[in-house]
Amino acid sequence: MADENNVHGVVRRLLAEVRKPYKVAGRETSVGASVGVAISGTEYETPEQILRDADTAMYKAKAAGKSKVEFFHIRKRPEDMQLLLMEKNLRQAVEREELELHYQPIVSLNGGHVTCFEALLRWRHPQGYRVFPSVFVPVAERNQLIDVIGEWVIRKACKQSLVWRNEGFDDVRVSINLSSRQFHSPNLIHTIQESLADADLAADCLELEITESTAAHDAEFAVSILSEFKRMGVRLAIDDFGTGYSSLSYLKQFPIDILKIDQSFVKDIPDDADDAAIAKSIIAIAHSLDLKVVAEGVETEEQLKFLRAQQCDEIQGHIFSHALPVEEVVELLKNKHSLAR
Repeated sequence: MADENNVHGVVRRLLAEVRKPYKVAGRETSVGASVGVAISGTEYETPEQILRDADTAMYKAKAAGKSKVEFFHIRKRPEDMQLLLMEKNLRQAVEREELELHYQPIVSLNGGHVTCFEALLRWRHPQGYRVFPSVFVPVAERNQLIDVIGEWVIRKACKQSLVWRNEGFDDVRVSINLSSRQFHSPNLIHTIQESLADADLAADCLELEITESTAAHDAEFAVSILSEFKRMGVRLAIDDFGTGYSSLSYLKQFPIDILKIDQSFVKDIPDDADDAAIAKSIIAIAHSLDLKVVAEGVETEEQLKFLRAQQCDEIQGHIFSHALPVEEVVELLKNKHSLAR
């Protein structure tokens, strides 16, 4: 067939046949299918090439959800093949334990000491370079690997927190970012409970971060899940605050402990009057709701001075430390490195 429109009718009939129920051991069941389509043209020389591109389209259909259909377009081949290779490499990275956690300290502006470490995912490629989350996390979310990776991060960070406490650093929490998909997973609460129990860790040693847009996407659902974590004793933070679209009325309903000012508003303070006003307003709003405030991406003494003047509670950024591998975290804690006033 030379026309995509004609193919849709064939695919619909195929899916209808596949979905017909049948019996297994006396019980009725049914299946669905993901369909990838490549239409033959002069650019193909062998049947294997057509099947290769249809297979690529099928993987895109699987990533898009259940019973989806995707067409392969020749002009997108380099992009699709690169994505497929990234997915394959990422699956192997999970199996080969190439993923690791680095930890960036969050520091009190009052005492200058570390209060928390945010767990940040890194992928150390076998060829020696690191692949950053901004590159591979979207791929993981497309093919549902994020469920496996997210659970691994939670369990790993909880166990690491216990190690630090056993070494005498019992006043330092660990913070974990939850992706939107993770946050909506039906297994999330059980995973958190089980991870805390396995690590013999108190719930208030753990902090969970979700972005403002994740919380605002379905505010009623967010309130219910966050309330459950609050009952457990887990600390809760809204990350990247100021970049989303949640109303102040919803913010008041969220049972959270911390607001994190997005680094885009910190980058140009105090020189940019608009960013300075936004940062100042977020701090005032948070304190009026009895919430702590963390400023992200702090890099200069001028930024630090401004945030201190506005009574920001904590900061995170390269002015104190970048994200550290676990062995360097211990050295930082042993040396009692602090943020000088």
